[in-house]
Amino acid sequence: MSENLVREWMTSKLITVSQNTPIRDAYWLMLDNKVRRLPVMDKERLVGIITMEDLRRAEPPTGMGLDLVKITDILSKMTVRQVMTKDPMTIVPNASLIDAAQTMLEHRISALPVIEDDHLVGIITESDIFRAFVKMEGEKQVQTS
Repeated sequence: MSENLVREWMTSKLITVSQNTPIRDAYWLMLDNKVRRLPVMDKERLVGIITMEDLRRAEPPTGMGLDLVKITDILSKMTVRQVMTKDPMTIVPNASLIDAAQTMLEHRISALPVIEDDHLVGIITESDIFRAFVKMEGEKQVQTS
């Protein structure tokens, strides 16, 4: 087992939502579970990812004469499908952490769903990679002491 692989650091106990999930439900799901992003599934297939930032940017369609009550009503009916990132970048479990980090940096994203045999098996986040690098650096320092 190599600690330099995505599979060693990804989260495999996933919380997912469907495209039809109301955004307010996705928001509360993230808060309750202390996560900042959720894979979006259509049955067994990954179709998107939604982040806390996506939810914060959610806005009703612009139009004249929308009062606060109408805006609140429109927002309450919006679904994940309307604000998610469709067809997100993914990575395989046997990829290196360096590959995952480079992909995230190049594409300015904070997480990659992990796909194996066309199935979602996990998610690797920037926090997971930071944790891994800190642990590996700490182990290097202990070995050189």
